[in-house]
Amino acid sequence: MNSISQSIESTTIKKIMLRILPFTFICYVIAYLDRVNLGFAALEMNAELALSAEVFGLLSGIFFLGYFLFEVPSNIVMHKIGAKIWIARIMITWGIIVILTGFVQSATHLYIARFLLGIAEAGFFPGIILYFTYWFRSKERGRASASLVMALPVGTIIGAPLSTWIMDNIAWNGMAGWRWMFILEGIPAIILGIATLIYLDNRPKDAKWLSDAEKNWLENELDRERRHSITVNKASKLEMVKDLRVWKLAFIYFAHYTAMYGLGFWFPSIIKSFSASSSNMEIGWLTIIPALIGIPCMLLFAWSSDKRNEHRIHIMVSLLIAATGYIVCGMVDSTLMMILSITFGAIGLYGFIGAFFSYMTLFFTESTAPAGIALVNAFASLGGFIGPMIFGKMPISNGMFTLGSLIVIACLVIFSLRQKSVSALNTRASLEEHVIKQ
Repeated sequence: MNSISQSIESTTIKKIMLRILPFTFICYVIAYLDRVNLGFAALEMNAELALSAEVFGLLSGIFFLGYFLFEVPSNIVMHKIGAKIWIARIMITWGIIVILTGFVQSATHLYIARFLLGIAEAGFFPGIILYFTYWFRSKERGRASASLVMALPVGTIIGAPLSTWIMDNIAWNGMAGWRWMFILEGIPAIILGIATLIYLDNRPKDAKWLSDAEKNWLENELDRERRHSITVNKASKLEMVKDLRVWKLAFIYFAHYTAMYGLGFWFPSIIKSFSASSSNMEIGWLTIIPALIGIPCMLLFAWSSDKRNEHRIHIMVSLLIAATGYIVCGMVDSTLMMILSITFGAIGLYGFIGAFFSYMTLFFTESTAPAGIALVNAFASLGGFIGPMIFGKMPISNGMFTLGSLIVIACLVIFSLRQKSVSALNTRASLEEHVIKQ
Protein backbone atom coordinates (compact mmCIF):
# COMPACT_ATOMS: atom_id res chain seq x y z
CA MET A 1 0.00 0.00 0.00
CA ASN A 2 1.56 3.31 -1.07
CA SER A 3 1.84 6.38 1.14
CA ILE A 4 -1.10 8.13 -0.54
CA SER A 5 -3.42 5.19 0.13
CA GLN A 6 -2.20 4.95 3.71
CA SER A 7 -2.87 8.66 4.19
CA ILE A 8 -6.40 8.38 2.79
CA GLU A 9 -7.08 5.35 4.98
CA SER A 10 -5.91 6.98 8.20
CA THR A 11 -7.65 10.31 7.62
CA THR A 12 -10.91 8.68 6.51
CA ILE A 13 -11.12 6.32 9.49
CA LYS A 14 -10.23 9.13 11.88
CA LYS A 15 -12.90 11.41 10.42
CA ILE A 16 -15.58 8.72 10.59
CA MET A 17 -14.79 7.76 14.16
CA LEU A 18 -14.76 11.37 15.35
CA ARG A 19 -17.98 12.17 13.49
CA ILE A 20 -20.11 9.11 14.27
CA LEU A 21 -18.94 7.48 17.49
CA PRO A 22 -19.29 10.36 20.00
CA PHE A 23 -22.81 11.20 18.83
CA THR A 24 -24.11 7.62 18.77
CA PHE A 25 -22.46 7.04 22.14
CA ILE A 26 -24.33 9.96 23.74
CA CYS A 27 -27.60 8.75 22.21
CA TYR A 28 -27.10 5.27 23.64
CA VAL A 29 -26.23 6.64 27.07
CA ILE A 30 -29.65 8.29 27.10
CA ALA A 31 -31.29 5.12 25.75
CA TYR A 32 -29.79 2.95 28.47
CA LEU A 33 -30.58 5.46 31.20
CA ASP A 34 -34.23 5.70 30.11
CA ARG A 35 -34.41 1.91 29.95
CA VAL A 36 -33.07 1.08 33.44
CA ASN A 37 -34.02 4.14 35.51
CA LEU A 38 -37.04 2.11 36.59
CA GLY A 39 -34.68 0.30 38.94
CA PHE A 40 -33.87 3.52 40.77
CA ALA A 41 -37.49 4.65 40.75
CA ALA A 42 -38.32 1.37 42.54
CA LEU A 43 -36.65 2.66 45.70
CA GLU A 44 -39.70 4.94 46.20
CA MET A 45 -42.19 3.99 43.48
CA ASN A 46 -42.83 0.41 44.64
CA ALA A 47 -44.09 1.59 48.03
CA GLU A 48 -46.18 4.45 46.60
CA LEU A 49 -47.88 2.24 44.01
CA ALA A 50 -47.93 -0.88 46.24
CA LEU A 51 -45.88 -2.99 43.81
CA SER A 52 -44.77 -6.44 44.97
CA ALA A 53 -41.40 -7.94 44.00
CA GLU A 54 -43.10 -10.21 41.48
CA VAL A 55 -45.01 -7.32 39.91
CA PHE A 56 -41.87 -5.20 39.69
CA GLY A 57 -40.02 -8.07 38.03
CA LEU A 58 -42.70 -8.28 35.36
CA LEU A 59 -42.74 -4.48 34.97
CA SER A 60 -38.98 -4.48 34.44
CA GLY A 61 -39.19 -7.18 31.81
CA ILE A 62 -42.31 -6.22 29.88
CA PHE A 63 -40.31 -3.50 28.12
CA PHE A 64 -38.45 -6.25 26.29
CA LEU A 65 -41.59 -7.93 24.98
CA GLY A 66 -42.44 -4.84 22.94
CA TYR A 67 -38.78 -4.56 22.04
CA PHE A 68 -38.71 -8.18 20.83
CA LEU A 69 -41.79 -7.85 18.64
CA PHE A 70 -40.65 -4.78 16.72
CA GLU A 71 -36.86 -5.08 16.40
CA VAL A 72 -36.70 -6.96 13.11
CA PRO A 73 -39.38 -4.83 11.37
CA SER A 74 -37.65 -1.70 12.67
CA ASN A 75 -34.27 -2.62 11.17
CA ILE A 76 -35.82 -3.55 7.83
CA VAL A 77 -37.62 -0.19 7.70
CA MET A 78 -34.43 1.67 8.63
CA HIS A 79 -32.50 -0.05 5.85
CA LYS A 80 -35.14 1.08 3.35
CA ILE A 81 -35.87 4.66 4.39
CA GLY A 82 -32.51 5.67 5.84
CA ALA A 83 -30.90 5.71 9.25
CA LYS A 84 -31.21 9.31 10.33
CA ILE A 85 -34.99 9.60 9.85
CA TRP A 86 -35.69 6.31 11.57
CA ILE A 87 -33.28 6.80 14.47
CA ALA A 88 -34.74 10.26 15.03
CA ARG A 89 -38.25 8.77 15.10
CA ILE A 90 -37.17 6.16 17.63
CA MET A 91 -35.59 8.69 19.99
CA ILE A 92 -38.38 11.25 19.90
CA THR A 93 -41.12 8.68 20.57
CA TRP A 94 -39.29 6.98 23.42
CA GLY A 95 -38.54 10.37 25.02
CA ILE A 96 -42.24 11.25 25.01
CA ILE A 97 -43.18 7.91 26.58
CA VAL A 98 -40.55 8.24 29.34
CA ILE A 99 -41.93 11.68 30.23
CA LEU A 100 -45.48 10.29 30.38
CA THR A 101 -44.26 7.52 32.70
CA GLY A 102 -43.81 10.20 35.34
CA PHE A 103 -47.60 10.58 35.50
CA VAL A 104 -48.63 6.93 35.99
CA GLN A 105 -51.04 6.18 38.85
CA SER A 106 -51.11 2.38 38.99
CA ALA A 107 -49.33 -0.83 38.05
CA THR A 108 -51.58 -1.08 34.99
CA HIS A 109 -50.43 2.33 33.76
CA LEU A 110 -46.83 1.24 34.27
CA TYR A 111 -47.37 -1.98 32.32
CA ILE A 112 -48.71 0.03 29.39
CA ALA A 113 -45.95 2.65 29.55
CA ARG A 114 -43.13 0.11 29.73
CA PHE A 115 -44.55 -2.01 26.91
CA LEU A 116 -44.95 1.06 24.70
CA LEU A 117 -41.41 2.17 25.56
CA GLY A 118 -40.14 -1.18 24.31
CA ILE A 119 -42.02 -0.74 21.05
CA ALA A 120 -40.76 2.82 20.64
CA GLU A 121 -37.11 1.99 21.33
CA ALA A 122 -37.09 -1.27 19.37
CA GLY A 123 -34.52 -1.16 16.63
CA PHE A 124 -32.33 1.56 18.11
CA PHE A 125 -29.39 -0.58 19.18
CA PRO A 126 -29.46 -3.11 16.29
CA GLY A 127 -30.06 -0.15 14.00
CA ILE A 128 -26.86 1.52 15.17
CA ILE A 129 -24.93 -1.76 14.81
CA LEU A 130 -26.32 -2.04 11.26
CA TYR A 131 -25.43 1.62 10.66
CA PHE A 132 -21.81 0.84 11.59
CA THR A 133 -21.67 -1.75 8.79
CA TYR A 134 -22.33 1.12 6.35
CA TRP A 135 -19.30 3.04 7.61
CA PHE A 136 -16.74 0.72 9.23
CA ARG A 137 -14.77 -2.24 7.93
CA SER A 138 -14.81 -5.44 9.98
CA LYS A 139 -11.42 -4.60 11.47
CA GLU A 140 -12.82 -1.37 12.99
CA ARG A 141 -16.20 -2.65 14.12
CA GLY A 142 -14.94 -4.12 17.38
CA ARG A 143 -13.68 -0.73 18.51
CA ALA A 144 -16.75 1.01 17.13
CA SER A 145 -19.09 -1.41 18.91
CA ALA A 146 -17.13 -1.08 22.15
CA SER A 147 -17.30 2.69 21.89
CA LEU A 148 -21.07 2.46 21.49
CA VAL A 149 -21.79 -0.05 24.23
CA MET A 150 -19.45 1.76 26.59
CA ALA A 151 -22.65 3.75 27.05
CA LEU A 152 -23.88 0.94 29.31
CA PRO A 153 -21.38 1.50 32.14
CA VAL A 154 -21.24 5.24 31.49
CA GLY A 155 -25.03 5.37 31.59
CA THR A 156 -24.88 3.72 35.00
CA ILE A 157 -22.09 6.01 36.23
CA ILE A 158 -24.05 9.10 35.19
CA GLY A 159 -27.55 7.79 35.75
CA ALA A 160 -27.19 6.25 39.20
CA PRO A 161 -26.17 9.42 41.09
CA LEU A 162 -28.26 11.66 38.82
CA SER A 163 -31.44 9.62 39.21
CA THR A 164 -31.09 9.22 42.96
CA TRP A 165 -30.17 12.91 43.36
CA ILE A 166 -33.34 13.94 41.49
CA MET A 167 -35.38 11.62 43.68
CA ASP A 168 -33.89 13.02 46.88
CA ASN A 169 -33.92 16.70 45.94
CA ILE A 170 -36.70 17.52 43.46
CA ALA A 171 -40.38 17.47 44.42
CA TRP A 172 -41.80 20.40 42.46
CA ASN A 173 -45.57 20.97 42.59
CA GLY A 174 -45.89 18.26 45.22
CA MET A 175 -44.92 15.47 42.80
CA ALA A 176 -42.63 12.71 44.11
CA GLY A 177 -38.98 12.72 43.11
CA TRP A 178 -39.24 9.47 41.16
CA ARG A 179 -41.86 11.07 38.92
CA TRP A 180 -39.60 14.05 38.18
CA MET A 181 -36.78 11.64 37.44
CA PHE A 182 -38.76 10.17 34.54
CA ILE A 183 -39.90 13.57 33.27
CA LEU A 184 -36.45 15.20 33.34
CA GLU A 185 -34.62 12.17 31.93
CA GLY A 186 -37.03 11.82 29.01
CA ILE A 187 -36.32 15.31 27.63
CA PRO A 188 -32.75 14.67 26.30
CA ALA A 189 -34.00 11.86 24.02
CA ILE A 190 -36.34 14.27 22.24
CA ILE A 191 -33.60 16.89 21.83
CA LEU A 192 -31.10 14.35 20.47
CA GLY A 193 -33.73 12.87 18.17
CA ILE A 194 -34.18 16.26 16.52
CA ALA A 195 -30.38 16.70 16.34
CA THR A 196 -30.08 13.33 14.57
CA LEU A 197 -31.98 14.68 11.57
CA ILE A 198 -29.35 17.37 11.14
CA TYR A 199 -26.16 15.58 12.16
CA LEU A 200 -26.18 12.02 10.81
CA ASP A 201 -25.69 10.97 7.18
CA ASN A 202 -27.18 7.75 5.87
CA ARG A 203 -24.20 6.54 3.82
CA PRO A 204 -20.63 7.66 3.01
CA LYS A 205 -21.78 9.03 -0.35
CA ASP A 206 -23.98 11.54 1.53
CA ALA A 207 -21.16 12.82 3.76
CA LYS A 208 -20.14 16.35 2.83
CA TRP A 209 -17.41 16.16 5.46
CA LEU A 210 -15.54 13.50 3.42
CA SER A 211 -13.60 14.33 0.26
CA ASP A 212 -14.38 12.50 -2.98
CA ALA A 213 -11.16 10.50 -2.64
CA GLU A 214 -12.09 9.47 0.89
CA LYS A 215 -15.61 8.47 -0.15
CA ASN A 216 -14.30 6.39 -3.05
CA TRP A 217 -11.68 4.66 -0.90
CA LEU A 218 -14.21 3.79 1.81
CA GLU A 219 -16.87 2.55 -0.60
CA ASN A 220 -14.30 0.36 -2.38
CA GLU A 221 -13.15 -1.14 0.93
CA LEU A 222 -16.69 -1.85 2.08
CA ASP A 223 -17.68 -3.29 -1.31
CA ARG A 224 -14.70 -5.65 -1.18
CA GLU A 225 -15.79 -6.96 2.22
CA ARG A 226 -19.38 -7.36 1.03
CA ARG A 227 -18.24 -9.45 -1.94
CA HIS A 228 -16.23 -11.69 0.37
CA SER A 229 -19.17 -11.97 2.75
CA ILE A 230 -21.49 -13.18 -0.01
CA THR A 231 -19.11 -16.05 -0.77
CA VAL A 232 -19.11 -17.41 2.80
CA ASN A 233 -22.50 -16.44 4.30
CA LYS A 234 -26.13 -17.09 3.45
CA ALA A 235 -27.28 -14.75 0.71
CA SER A 236 -31.03 -14.85 1.39
CA LYS A 237 -32.97 -14.04 4.54
CA LEU A 238 -34.66 -17.47 4.50
CA GLU A 239 -31.31 -19.29 4.32
CA MET A 240 -29.97 -17.04 7.06
CA VAL A 241 -32.88 -17.90 9.36
CA LYS A 242 -32.19 -21.63 8.79
CA ASP A 243 -28.50 -21.19 9.65
CA LEU A 244 -27.80 -22.86 13.03
CA ARG A 245 -24.83 -20.55 13.58
CA VAL A 246 -27.13 -17.54 13.73
CA TRP A 247 -29.28 -19.19 16.40
CA LYS A 248 -26.19 -20.07 18.40
CA LEU A 249 -25.20 -16.41 18.31
CA ALA A 250 -28.70 -15.48 19.43
CA PHE A 251 -28.55 -17.86 22.40
CA ILE A 252 -25.10 -16.61 23.47
CA TYR A 253 -26.32 -13.03 23.45
CA PHE A 254 -29.57 -14.09 25.16
CA ALA A 255 -27.57 -15.50 28.09
CA HIS A 256 -25.55 -12.31 28.37
CA TYR A 257 -28.67 -10.15 28.10
CA THR A 258 -30.47 -12.14 30.80
CA ALA A 259 -27.56 -11.75 33.21
CA MET A 260 -26.96 -8.07 32.42
CA TYR A 261 -30.54 -6.85 32.69
CA GLY A 262 -31.62 -9.31 35.37
CA LEU A 263 -29.09 -7.74 37.68
CA GLY A 264 -29.34 -4.24 36.19
CA PHE A 265 -32.94 -3.61 37.25
CA TRP A 266 -32.55 -5.22 40.67
CA PHE A 267 -29.07 -4.03 41.69
CA PRO A 268 -30.28 -0.94 43.62
CA SER A 269 -32.88 -3.02 45.45
CA ILE A 270 -30.35 -5.78 46.19
CA ILE A 271 -27.97 -3.23 47.74
CA LYS A 272 -30.84 -1.83 49.80
CA SER A 273 -31.69 -5.33 51.05
CA PHE A 274 -28.14 -5.70 52.38
CA SER A 275 -27.92 -2.14 53.71
CA ALA A 276 -31.40 -0.90 54.59
CA SER A 277 -30.11 2.24 56.31
CA SER A 278 -28.42 3.59 53.15
CA SER A 279 -29.96 6.64 51.47
CA ASN A 280 -31.00 6.65 47.81
CA MET A 281 -27.90 8.69 46.96
CA GLU A 282 -25.58 6.26 48.76
CA ILE A 283 -27.13 3.34 46.90
CA GLY A 284 -26.63 5.25 43.65
CA TRP A 285 -22.91 5.66 44.33
CA LEU A 286 -22.47 1.98 45.21
CA THR A 287 -24.28 1.00 42.01
CA ILE A 288 -21.62 2.61 39.79
CA ILE A 289 -18.67 0.58 41.10
CA PRO A 290 -19.05 -2.37 38.66
CA ALA A 291 -19.55 0.08 35.80
CA LEU A 292 -16.32 1.92 36.62
CA ILE A 293 -14.41 -1.35 36.34
CA GLY A 294 -16.36 -2.36 33.24
CA ILE A 295 -15.26 0.55 31.03
CA PRO A 296 -11.54 -0.28 30.72
CA CYS A 297 -12.35 -4.00 30.46
CA MET A 298 -14.73 -3.40 27.58
CA LEU A 299 -12.16 -1.35 25.68
CA LEU A 300 -9.35 -3.82 26.41
CA PHE A 301 -11.29 -6.84 25.16
CA ALA A 302 -12.43 -4.99 22.02
CA TRP A 303 -8.93 -3.71 21.22
CA SER A 304 -7.33 -7.11 21.86
CA SER A 305 -9.89 -9.06 19.82
CA ASP A 306 -9.55 -6.65 16.87
CA LYS A 307 -5.75 -6.66 17.01
CA ARG A 308 -5.49 -10.45 17.18
CA ASN A 309 -8.48 -11.02 14.89
CA GLU A 310 -9.67 -13.60 17.40
CA HIS A 311 -13.09 -12.77 18.77
CA ARG A 312 -14.29 -16.23 19.78
CA ILE A 313 -11.62 -16.85 22.44
CA HIS A 314 -12.18 -13.39 23.90
CA ILE A 315 -15.91 -14.07 24.13
CA MET A 316 -15.31 -17.40 25.89
CA VAL A 317 -12.95 -15.86 28.45
CA SER A 318 -15.33 -13.00 29.17
CA LEU A 319 -18.24 -15.40 29.75
CA LEU A 320 -16.21 -17.55 32.14
CA ILE A 321 -15.27 -14.48 34.18
CA ALA A 322 -18.90 -13.33 34.30
CA ALA A 323 -20.15 -16.78 35.35
CA THR A 324 -17.59 -16.96 38.14
CA GLY A 325 -18.66 -13.56 39.48
CA TYR A 326 -22.35 -14.49 39.54
CA ILE A 327 -21.81 -17.89 41.16
CA VAL A 328 -19.59 -16.43 43.88
CA CYS A 329 -22.14 -13.67 44.43
CA GLY A 330 -24.73 -16.33 45.21
CA MET A 331 -22.61 -17.52 48.14
CA VAL A 332 -21.86 -14.20 49.90
CA ASP A 333 -23.80 -12.58 52.71
CA SER A 334 -22.43 -9.05 53.03
CA THR A 335 -22.71 -5.83 51.04
CA LEU A 336 -18.93 -5.61 50.51
CA MET A 337 -18.51 -9.17 49.21
CA MET A 338 -21.61 -8.89 47.05
CA ILE A 339 -20.33 -5.72 45.37
CA LEU A 340 -16.84 -7.21 44.92
CA SER A 341 -18.29 -10.37 43.34
CA ILE A 342 -20.56 -8.43 41.00
CA THR A 343 -17.67 -6.16 40.07
CA PHE A 344 -15.56 -9.19 39.12
CA GLY A 345 -18.45 -10.51 37.04
CA ALA A 346 -18.72 -7.09 35.37
CA ILE A 347 -15.23 -7.57 33.93
CA GLY A 348 -16.65 -10.41 31.87
CA LEU A 349 -20.06 -8.88 31.17
CA TYR A 350 -18.60 -5.70 29.73
CA GLY A 351 -15.59 -7.39 28.12
CA PHE A 352 -17.99 -9.62 26.17
CA ILE A 353 -19.70 -6.74 24.41
CA GLY A 354 -17.06 -5.24 22.14
CA ALA A 355 -15.77 -8.62 20.98
CA PHE A 356 -19.23 -10.08 20.37
CA PHE A 357 -20.69 -7.38 18.15
CA SER A 358 -17.67 -7.30 15.89
CA TYR A 359 -17.84 -11.11 15.65
CA MET A 360 -21.57 -11.15 14.97
CA THR A 361 -21.42 -8.87 11.92
CA LEU A 362 -19.14 -11.36 10.14
CA PHE A 363 -22.05 -13.78 9.77
CA PHE A 364 -24.17 -11.63 7.46
CA THR A 365 -24.13 -10.20 3.97
CA GLU A 366 -25.34 -6.68 3.22
CA SER A 367 -28.78 -8.03 2.27
CA THR A 368 -29.19 -10.22 5.36
CA ALA A 369 -27.57 -7.87 7.90
CA PRO A 370 -30.68 -5.73 8.64
CA ALA A 371 -32.85 -8.73 9.51
CA GLY A 372 -30.00 -10.88 10.85
CA ILE A 373 -28.59 -8.40 13.35
CA ALA A 374 -32.10 -7.53 14.50
CA LEU A 375 -33.02 -11.22 14.79
CA VAL A 376 -30.08 -11.97 17.08
CA ASN A 377 -30.77 -8.89 19.17
CA ALA A 378 -34.53 -9.53 19.27
CA PHE A 379 -34.15 -13.09 20.52
CA ALA A 380 -31.58 -11.93 23.06
CA SER A 381 -33.90 -9.18 24.27
CA LEU A 382 -36.21 -11.87 25.65
CA GLY A 383 -33.50 -12.23 28.27
CA GLY A 384 -34.38 -8.72 29.36
CA PHE A 385 -37.86 -10.05 30.13
CA ILE A 386 -36.73 -13.26 31.82
CA GLY A 387 -33.79 -11.85 33.80
CA PRO A 388 -35.76 -9.45 36.03
CA MET A 389 -38.43 -12.12 36.52
CA ILE A 390 -35.81 -14.48 37.94
CA PHE A 391 -35.05 -12.11 40.81
CA GLY A 392 -38.74 -11.35 41.20
CA LYS A 393 -39.52 -15.02 41.88
CA MET A 394 -36.31 -16.35 43.48
CA PRO A 395 -34.14 -15.44 46.46
CA ILE A 396 -31.04 -13.45 45.48
CA SER A 397 -28.66 -16.42 45.90
CA ASN A 398 -30.76 -18.74 43.73
CA GLY A 399 -31.10 -16.04 41.09
CA MET A 400 -27.33 -15.57 40.96
CA PHE A 401 -26.71 -19.33 40.63
CA THR A 402 -29.30 -19.54 37.85
CA LEU A 403 -27.76 -16.72 35.85
CA GLY A 404 -24.23 -18.02 36.40
CA SER A 405 -25.26 -21.45 35.11
CA LEU A 406 -26.87 -19.90 32.02
CA ILE A 407 -23.63 -18.06 31.23
CA VAL A 408 -21.66 -21.31 31.52
CA ILE A 409 -23.98 -22.91 28.96
CA ALA A 410 -23.42 -19.93 26.64
CA CYS A 411 -19.68 -20.45 26.97
CA LEU A 412 -20.09 -24.07 25.82
CA VAL A 413 -22.14 -22.89 22.85
CA ILE A 414 -19.51 -20.38 21.72
CA PHE A 415 -16.91 -23.16 22.06
CA SER A 416 -18.95 -25.24 19.59
CA LEU A 417 -19.21 -22.34 17.13
CA ARG A 418 -16.12 -23.07 15.05
CA GLN A 419 -16.26 -20.61 12.22
CA LYS A 420 -14.40 -22.01 9.25
CA SER A 421 -16.34 -19.69 6.98
CA VAL A 422 -15.46 -16.60 8.98
CA SER A 423 -11.85 -17.69 9.17
CA ALA A 424 -11.84 -18.09 5.42
CA LEU A 425 -13.27 -14.62 5.00
CA ASN A 426 -10.60 -13.07 7.19
CA THR A 427 -7.82 -15.09 5.53
CA ARG A 428 -8.88 -14.05 2.02
CA ALA A 429 -9.17 -10.41 3.10
CA SER A 430 -5.70 -10.53 4.65
CA LEU A 431 -4.20 -12.17 1.54
CA GLU A 432 -5.78 -9.58 -0.72
CA GLU A 433 -4.48 -6.78 1.46
CA HIS A 434 -1.03 -8.36 1.38
CA VAL A 435 -1.10 -8.52 -2.43
CA ILE A 436 -2.13 -4.86 -2.61
CA LYS A 437 0.78 -3.89 -0.34
CA GLN A 438 3.19 -5.79 -2.57
